Amino acid sequence: MDNSDLNANEYLRGIVLNLPEKPGIYQYLNSEGTIIYVGKAKNLKKRVYSYFNKNHEPGKTRVLVSKIVDIRYIVVNSEEDALLLENNLIKKYKPRYNVLLKDDKTYPSICVQNEYFPRVYKTRKIIRNGSSYYGPYSHLPSMYALLDLIKHLYPIRTCSLNLSPENIKIGKYNVCLEYHIKNCAGPCIELQTHDEYMRNIAEIKEILKGNTSEISKAIFQKMNELATELKFEEAQILKRKYDLIENYRSKSEVVSSTLHNVDVFSIEEDGERAAFINYLHITNGAINQAFTFEYKKRLGETKEELLELGIVEMRERYKSLSPEIIIPFKIDMNLNNVLFTIPQRGDKKKLLDLSILNVKQYKVDRMKQAEKLNPEQRSLKLMKEIQLLLKLDRPPLHIECFDNSNIQGSDAVAACVVFKRIKPSKKEYRKYIIKTVEGADDYASMKEVVKRRYERLREENTSLPDLIITDGGKGQMEAVRKALEEINIRIPIAGLAKDKKHRTSEFLYGFPVQTIGLKQGTPLFKLFEQIQDEVHRFAITFHRQKRSKRQLASTLDDIKGIGQKTKQLLLVNLKSVKRIKESTLEELIPIIGKAKAEIVFNYFNQEILANK
Repeated sequence: MDNSDLNANEYLRGIVLNLPEKPGIYQYLNSEGTIIYVGKAKNLKKRVYSYFNKNHEPGKTRVLVSKIVDIRYIVVNSEEDALLLENNLIKKYKPRYNVLLKDDKTYPSICVQNEYFPRVYKTRKIIRNGSSYYGPYSHLPSMYALLDLIKHLYPIRTCSLNLSPENIKIGKYNVCLEYHIKNCAGPCIELQTHDEYMRNIAEIKEILKGNTSEISKAIFQKMNELATELKFEEAQILKRKYDLIENYRSKSEVVSSTLHNVDVFSIEEDGERAAFINYLHITNGAINQAFTFEYKKRLGETKEELLELGIVEMRERYKSLSPEIIIPFKIDMNLNNVLFTIPQRGDKKKLLDLSILNVKQYKVDRMKQAEKLNPEQRSLKLMKEIQLLLKLDRPPLHIECFDNSNIQGSDAVAACVVFKRIKPSKKEYRKYIIKTVEGADDYASMKEVVKRRYERLREENTSLPDLIITDGGKGQMEAVRKALEEINIRIPIAGLAKDKKHRTSEFLYGFPVQTIGLKQGTPLFKLFEQIQDEVHRFAITFHRQKRSKRQLASTLDDIKGIGQKTKQLLLVNLKSVKRIKESTLEELIPIIGKAKAEIVFNYFNQEILANK
């Protein structure tokens, strides 16, 4: 370590030892003066000191610490202030070693434009000009249902004219078709007052916030007042609005009439790479906001840390002041006047389950989407998993799997299926009739086929597989090992064993053989299950074909005077022995001629002819 390193370490040590023991934000900077990490702390001194008082495991945290040349900090009044400031600084500077919020900008929002006569419309751009934004809406039908409701409730303008008081006063505009079909009340020529228009906008904002029940109650009350005053036409107009809102509310997802102003959060991880967080906001018993987003992990952040970030981000984005937050597990987080709840039963538990269902579905959808956009990425990932699992020298681009099939030793066959880049390469599948083995000896059959397969590939100077898999356990693996040893070829060998219900249960590897744990339902488990099912299907199909041909051939072989060509003509035209047996003499003559047709017909109808 040279003097510059010692001086740098002394400099950082001086900062750390003088940090206050108060809540705040710390920022790590590299040699270029760039902020590479932002963190929050209840106690700045303890938190920052923890980075420098121990040896970190090889990985990104060790790399981060090695790049720190300066530390800045901001003291705040409370933990909540630290959470908010951390969130804002991460979004502002996008530090390299902080989690990355992958915010899907394709989801639209509803904008109430900041203008004299505000417009209400769908948008994908958020412009901070005083306009109000509601969303984003990940479920587009919900957004369109809201816009449709607003359109039928209120005559809001859709034009983009500059309806300033000055332009309206000088009569710059004329009404358009929207006015004549009663979709607009004509504010452009002062047929609708500004006060009346803004009252409509105020109600629209309440609906967009989810307060439909309050608007519905107010309309119902006003409708009854007008009816009492015998103003039936005006009351009828309000009744139409009331019915529209009630119809919309009945179609909305009502979760509980007792829950109001509640936030719900759940999280689902995708290994060490990412995490997905779902947010639901409940107003007047109905889901008013539903949004799922993704964080890219950088330093192996825990679920608790990521969920804390997600809570701060969503509550700030949606301006939520809900006094209660429902979460799936305990987190080390305190917000002023907010109760954190981990429900075990009842309506709140149902809400949490709904959020978990949504986040899991989102994860599945994103994985499918990623595979569609880049199917090669999935293949590379699975091959890398196999390489790490089995400690192979390289990813297994070429995998071959063998299986035997026989019934008590008869018609013994074997099959080899080939997977290239995790996909079946069916043109390279091979079938084998067992030649040197008598009876039902699966191990000897396997040994014969493996030797034949790889001696042939070597003679043809064809590339060998990176991994061989047997459909069977230790005995089959040992047969493959002996076969390769005898022909002086080295290829890694694995085995797939099935349970009593004939389901893939164990993955075996190595000599001595070890059981490699695989979690059911994972992409890797499904791949091995697919390989095992494919080789079994291919082998059993070949076995059935061979057995069927032998049975057919043996039946026709018993007919004297019928040769191989005649048998082939019959099978090609009639497909089966059953149909040959059931054919009339007239049906057989055009196929094989009169003389041979009589021989075949008489053979299958001996009993009938004898009884005549």
